[in-house]
Amino acid sequence: MALGYVRPARVEDAGEIARIQLATWRVAYRRILPRHVLDNLDEAWMTRQWTEAVRNPPSPRHRVLVAVEQAEQSYLVGFVASGPADAEALAPEEPAEALGAATVSITDLLVEPRWGRRGHGSRLLAAAVDLWREDGFDTALAWAFEADEATRKFLTGTGWEPDGAARALDVEDMLVPQLRLHVALAATEDDQ
Repeated sequence: MALGYVRPARVEDAGEIARIQLATWRVAYRRILPRHVLDNLDEAWMTRQWTEAVRNPPSPRHRVLVAVEQAEQSYLVGFVASGPADAEALAPEEPAEALGAATVSITDLLVEPRWGRRGHGSRLLAAAVDLWREDGFDTALAWAFEADEATRKFLTGTGWEPDGAARALDVEDMLVPQLRLHVALAATEDDQ
């Protein structure tokens, strides 16, 4: 069992978050997205985006949390980013008011593959759920690539389920199907 914990991201974590994102995408999505797209992602640009997300979130309900593996040294091994559901969380043709103010959306939930299956994803999700409840959210959403079996299995294994919404991302003239999963955030007796 890994020794690890979750904490809010710091500005100085941005470079490591970008590195984790790139490394994970290049492994997990290598059969989903075109190789040249993954190879040409700009880590410096991504670092700037994560720096801004951590330094100046759009609201106090936008959060980036990181998972830390503790050993002789500590390593950032994963992260989750979320915030109030916005236009990016909507399905095609879905009206803007369909999701409501009490819906949170995961924009990223990644654990670097070499650190997988050590509980980091579960710790990230549990910490995020606690904060979402504190923030008054009652529903959480996440989009997953249809072919990303690992993410779908992880989320459905923790109670999430498809809500029937689907879309396709246009990546270099290739349509990549996604499905949306959701979960109710009401506390249960097991959570208390």
